[in-house]
Amino acid sequence: MDISVIVPLKNEEESLPELAAWIDRVMQEHRYSYEVWMIDDGSTDNSWDIIQQLAATNPNIKGIKFQRNYGKSAALNEGFRAAQGDVVITMDADLQDSPDEIPDLYRMIKEDGFDLVSGWKKKRYDSALTKNLPSKLYNYTTTRMSGVRLHDMNCGLKSYSRKVIKSIEVYGEMHRYIPVIAKWNGFRKIGEKVVEHRARKYGTSKFGLERFINGFLDLASIMFISKFGKRPMHLFGALGTLSFILGFTISVYLAIQKFAYAQYKMTERPLFYLALLAMIIGSQLFLTGFIAELVTRNAPERNEYLVESILDRTK
Repeated sequence: MDISVIVPLKNEEESLPELAAWIDRVMQEHRYSYEVWMIDDGSTDNSWDIIQQLAATNPNIKGIKFQRNYGKSAALNEGFRAAQGDVVITMDADLQDSPDEIPDLYRMIKEDGFDLVSGWKKKRYDSALTKNLPSKLYNYTTTRMSGVRLHDMNCGLKSYSRKVIKSIEVYGEMHRYIPVIAKWNGFRKIGEKVVEHRARKYGTSKFGLERFINGFLDLASIMFISKFGKRPMHLFGALGTLSFILGFTISVYLAIQKFAYAQYKMTERPLFYLALLAMIIGSQLFLTGFIAELVTRNAPERNEYLVESILDRTK
């Protein structure tokens, strides 16, 4: 199969028939074999009924319905599991992403050899204050922290090679950082394409400020897990050592002041309490590192690694 299109959605009953027809038209024009997975993330309208009707008339339309709302990351993750296409394309269901971009996104994966191509909505029709400005801040921060240089990290319109989506897992609000996750999993050829952003035709935006805050927390989680997920002692041990050495050095200084220079009331000095605090925190960080190592060493996936290829001429 050439292409799998994954469409996470919630309460988008008005746009689904138009979106399905548009995708089918593009696929037929370019003679792609395809499937469309519509992931209903706990809709309270008639979205699932519409999906069932579409699937009855077009066997390329497939659907997954969640019992309740789990979020876009969960919807994408289930779509990634189900997808069978050589190239996987994600897009939103609100018609702000244009299916006409599919051929170029497909070509960049199949012919240009990209692992992942992210859309860049250079001209946007969203609110400048509630979406555009936070998006620019978010993209700047993510680029600086991760080293993945994209103008629009959170664009829902992306294309992936099959090996990428079968190698990553997204949860929480981590769909915003799929390019970062892909990079940390060894997929370095990440591209970008300017795509059309259309004004919303139906419904209302599902964006909330709490997602903006949660997104930064998820970025911190990704950075930690990517670097120290299999070696947590390297982080906690290093921080614990630095903290303990700082506290011990201050304690030695105070001891010298007391016994060599006959200075008193050392326990009334702020430095004394700083030394105690630093050594206690250092010890706690060390213990945290040991516990994390025990958890990691006993985890069933402790020796699971992404292997790109195996060469064994004896087989």
